[in-house]
Amino acid sequence: MVEHVEHRSGSVRTVLGLVPAQELGVVLIHESLLSVMPGAEYAPEIDMDKSKIFDILHRKLTEFRRSGGKTIVDHRGMFHGRDVKLYETLSKTTGVHIVASTGLGPERMLSGYFTTPQTHPPTPWPAEQFAGLFIKEVMEGIVVPRVERSGPAGIVTSIATQSGIVQIEENLFRGCAQTGMATGVPVSLQYGANALKDLEMVLSEGIEPHRVIIGGLDRLDAVKRKEAFAVAERGAYVALDHVGWSTREGYIDDRERARLIAELFEKGLGERVLISTNAVGCAKGHETKDMDFNYLLVQFVPILRQAGVLNEEIRILLEENPQRVLAVDAPATVKRETAAGSKQK
Repeated sequence: MVEHVEHRSGSVRTVLGLVPAQELGVVLIHESLLSVMPGAEYAPEIDMDKSKIFDILHRKLTEFRRSGGKTIVDHRGMFHGRDVKLYETLSKTTGVHIVASTGLGPERMLSGYFTTPQTHPPTPWPAEQFAGLFIKEVMEGIVVPRVERSGPAGIVTSIATQSGIVQIEENLFRGCAQTGMATGVPVSLQYGANALKDLEMVLSEGIEPHRVIIGGLDRLDAVKRKEAFAVAERGAYVALDHVGWSTREGYIDDRERARLIAELFEKGLGERVLISTNAVGCAKGHETKDMDFNYLLVQFVPILRQAGVLNEEIRILLEENPQRVLAVDAPATVKRETAAGSKQK
């Protein structure tokens, strides 16, 4: 099993270091800044000019900040274009806190590197091996080619195949749970075919439910089975993280999403709900939904009010809940990190 470490509580690991949780302001918990299809960076027709990418993301983050946002969690994990040095510069120049992630998945996006070829047939890495990889990115900093390590990951994430979780994804989910237990960062998972079953599998590793986020619970199948209620009642966080998406994309529309949120509050489960848009700031090598990071604040918050969600409940959704789940028990042994957030106004 993964060894646990001594912790300090109340701070969040951003790309610029530790930030007091209460200084995060309005948080989008599940977004993507730069998303690159693996290998696209080598295609001659793909423009990977860093200055152009910076300008696009700087504009979108500035608009988000002007709309009242303060923090974005980049949810892509490893090998999808994550650029922590770029994120550090963006955070410094826009005043938006950025929480980077570690993690892998789904299975179709993994290479043969993550299997053991000496076995017949090759078998996936065990959970402990994935955990070891992720823990280093939290504790020592994110791997940056030719730089070795940079800012730390503040969340560990994985994705399962929607038709049903497969063996390597189960190992990834368990490895994420072990990472969360060892480092104090939250675990954020996009479930496969059965949200509650996937959650129970993760909890069997020993992690507390309130450190786990189950995302994609505004999918049509999840809403039909009322899985958001079951997950919240189990004590985990429910992420309705496709605000702005609709039935033609496999999700409920915004008005139904707002009614679901209102009902969760009516049932006393509002403190376990997180909302986000799964927007991509800049995509390379694949198509993505055309949505800015300020969509949720500008377009969806008025819909919430129309559905009867109170201003205080909206504050809980956008500030209190994400701040609470992102507040990690930061290892006391990490001396080089400071409360960088106090300098960003």
